Amino acid sequence: MEVGFETIGNATLICHDQTPVLVTDPWIIGGAYFGSWKLSHEIPPEQIDAITSCEYVWLSHGHPDHMSGESLDRLKGKKILLPDHVGSRIANSLQKEGFNVAILKDRVWTSLSPRIRIVCIADYNQDAILLVDVNGALVVDLNDATDRGWRNFVREIINDYKESFLLRLFGYGDSDMINYFDEAGVRIESLAVKKFPVGKSIANAAEAYGVRYVVPFSSMHRYQRADSVWANQYVTPLEAYNTGFTSKHCELLPAFIRYDCLKKAFVEINPDENPDDIIDPKDFDDDWSEPLDREEFGKIDAYFRSISHLQVKFDFLNFRVGGEDNRIEFRKRNFRKGLTFEVPHNSLMQAIEFEIFDDLLIGNFMKTILEGKWPHTHTGLYPDFTPYVGKYADNGRAKSDDELEAYFREYQRRSTLDYLRHRMKCRVIESLRPYVKANPVLYQFARRTCWWS
Repeated sequence: MEVGFETIGNATLICHDQTPVLVTDPWIIGGAYFGSWKLSHEIPPEQIDAITSCEYVWLSHGHPDHMSGESLDRLKGKKILLPDHVGSRIANSLQKEGFNVAILKDRVWTSLSPRIRIVCIADYNQDAILLVDVNGALVVDLNDATDRGWRNFVREIINDYKESFLLRLFGYGDSDMINYFDEAGVRIESLAVKKFPVGKSIANAAEAYGVRYVVPFSSMHRYQRADSVWANQYVTPLEAYNTGFTSKHCELLPAFIRYDCLKKAFVEINPDENPDDIIDPKDFDDDWSEPLDREEFGKIDAYFRSISHLQVKFDFLNFRVGGEDNRIEFRKRNFRKGLTFEVPHNSLMQAIEFEIFDDLLIGNFMKTILEGKWPHTHTGLYPDFTPYVGKYADNGRAKSDDELEAYFREYQRRSTLDYLRHRMKCRVIESLRPYVKANPVLYQFARRTCWWS
């Protein structure tokens, strides 16, 4: 292919201009989330060769299905392009490991070859998006990201292109923490159980952005650990993406394609599915019977006490490891609301040591128990736990109140009007979220409305 692009793997885009030029989020080998995830399909040798031949590698964010350590080891010597994330955690880490790193300033076009140029935006959720102009066709790589104030900018650019492709995560909703229980040990059903027609959501998103084509993306995984394979029932199969899709303006393409920008035509790539093997957690050094020692609990205690927001919103955090409870108390008495995490020893201590607690949540083998007075269990750990721990603290390096203030101020400075408009919208959404998510019909209506707001 002289000039064009391919989609393959989980969230991998390969752009060609005579030769392979750019690859995004290359997860090509190994597992993710402490071995819980694997790729749903094999990556064919032709695409592997293209990935390893690219001059540039763009990484959207730090989750291991996008920034795979094993895969990056095979790409040493490439130029790593990174969003301008506040905190610079990924950049600092990769530079220490000897990678050649360049930071892309927000909303600035950068040429990579005569017919390929890109523009990137980092957001306060430690996610990022990439727009790629490939010989006059626009590829909009939103991967896992949801709008954090950049949607209007993206839509304005899309309006300038006759050919535009939206690449984004769609699905039932397993790509997040869904392993919730109440105090009585009863599973709290997530929205993934409802299996809303995915095609309706795809059509709403595509028409709201005004693209010509849409490609399912960033959700091509399966669970493989014996303690997480239960979640495979909520993984979105490829055939489900068409369900409910109707649009007069946009065409839904297969998940794995090769698009020729000169011929303006695509061919489908048909990779083999990976087998549904079940792997013992012990193969990932996780023994559910192994308890914590006093020193390890001290590290956990220090980790969570450093995040100021948790001490305001929760009375306690409890870690049930090897059948034993290890409790962090933020107040002395009158406990009203807390969390118990039932989790194996090794993964927990790795999450603490490397500050990647979000990986435990997304792996869906750790059980999260909501204890005490939770008026709306449907909201789970949002908005007071997951973003403050996994996004702002771990990746953004913002833990104290002062650090959080500086963190958000920097994102506001980059695009003040878009930021303020978005934050106002968020306040409205958060106030309605508990009621909307508890009502499936209202939730579907809200999702459609949200795409156009």
